[in-house]
Amino acid sequence: MDPLFAAHSLFRRRRFDECIAVCSQLLDKNPYDQAAWFLKTRALTEQVYVDEVDMDEEGLAEMLMDDNAIAQIARPGTSLRKPGTSQGMPSQGVRPLSQSGRPLSGFVRPGTQSARPGTMEQAIRTARTAKTARPVTSASGRHIRLGTASMLSEPDGPFINISKLNLSKYAERPNLSKALFDYVFHKENDVRNALELAAKATEACEYKDWWWKVQLGKCYFRLGMFREAEQQLKSALKHQEMVDTFLHLCKVYVRLDEPLKAIEFFGKGLERFPGEVTLLTGLARIHEGIGEMDTSVEKYKEVLKYDNMHVEGIACVATHHFYTDMPEIALLFYRRLLQMGVYSTELFNNLGLCSYYAQQYDVAVDCFTRALELASDDEMADVWYNIGHLAVGIGDTDLAYRCFRLALAVNNDHAESYNNLGVLELRRGRADQARALFQQSLSLAPHFYEPHFNSGAMDERVGNLQSSYNSMNKSLEAFPDHVDSKELLKKIKDYFAAV
Repeated sequence: MDPLFAAHSLFRRRRFDECIAVCSQLLDKNPYDQAAWFLKTRALTEQVYVDEVDMDEEGLAEMLMDDNAIAQIARPGTSLRKPGTSQGMPSQGVRPLSQSGRPLSGFVRPGTQSARPGTMEQAIRTARTAKTARPVTSASGRHIRLGTASMLSEPDGPFINISKLNLSKYAERPNLSKALFDYVFHKENDVRNALELAAKATEACEYKDWWWKVQLGKCYFRLGMFREAEQQLKSALKHQEMVDTFLHLCKVYVRLDEPLKAIEFFGKGLERFPGEVTLLTGLARIHEGIGEMDTSVEKYKEVLKYDNMHVEGIACVATHHFYTDMPEIALLFYRRLLQMGVYSTELFNNLGLCSYYAQQYDVAVDCFTRALELASDDEMADVWYNIGHLAVGIGDTDLAYRCFRLALAVNNDHAESYNNLGVLELRRGRADQARALFQQSLSLAPHFYEPHFNSGAMDERVGNLQSSYNSMNKSLEAFPDHVDSKELLKKIKDYFAAV
């Protein structure tokens, strides 16, 4: 068999290491073999290729050193950074909020775990990733690590020495320039040289090739030049409307905190490509981000009409049903995920919670047991916390106490466990321990209203009315519609007025 044909076959079957080895042998015999060079370049790129469409996590540098000026007080429903301004937000008493003020999402994806901290201290202390307690340092860090790790796998150093390339010559050869760009951008992570190559190639094709304009937009986005990226992507849409271009443009608007613009272009994309699942999913994410949960669920249901195996759509619809007091319907959706082969701690954890609220206690215990068997150290605390919640519900406070202690043994930054443990200590008459646990919960999660209310209620009971008054005000700052806080605050105000 012809070696080049064999290499092509290996490439199509995604056996990239073997393909690279065959191409290297061909290039050893003839260093000027363009076909082998092209195929090896493509194989090396595919090994480290990461889809640029999904939103990256914003790191500390992007959040705290952001030069883009935005309105400090956004109009209702116009900002992803202040989602609580929307009128369609669910009650925090029903659906918990993340530190950024967004309702908890049904599906962990880039961006849902992040918050916008007010101070450097808060940013460093708070974990914002699904897998580690270490804050996200920079969105570009992942790309740098990918590039350096890929070079280590090559004993003779990088395949192409970019510093010695004549980019102008390659830009005029469309059969090689696109493969070279992908190699430089994804494999070497040299964004500046990739930008230079894309600019010269765009000039060589007389500014008529939409593909090169999209690549320019990707380079500008990676460099933080969002307005330039917007211009290039809009220009690309004039030449050729593509799903990928719409997704990249909406990604730019999300980073610029312009969700209404993103919704507008998602709508234009759906007019051109009706039923496109990726566009519908992006639109649902934006609506969820600004707190329009009902519209978001409608879009996810529309996604499921076109793709009934869409994991994110099923998970988000299930979460919505769970938090709107329909655990039986949520249970059907989560069972659907189980039938599809999704087998994870989170799924069994959610199945257990749905079964518990649907009063199927035996099934709930089995699901939580399976979740514990599958759980890693990062997930174990949440599972023990939920088992403790179940134990409180069935009246076994001793079991609940042990479960919350186990959750804290696994993760001593679990704010919810500190709060619930404080309530149990208060029931046992240990006011000092309860107060310390409430304070610890507050220091870890200042956006929770429960520790403020519990601490204030305890202070009111022992006659410390000033501390109770302050705690109730903080509770209402975190959750303005909390009825119990309003009633207790009114009672304290009446007492102060009488004095």
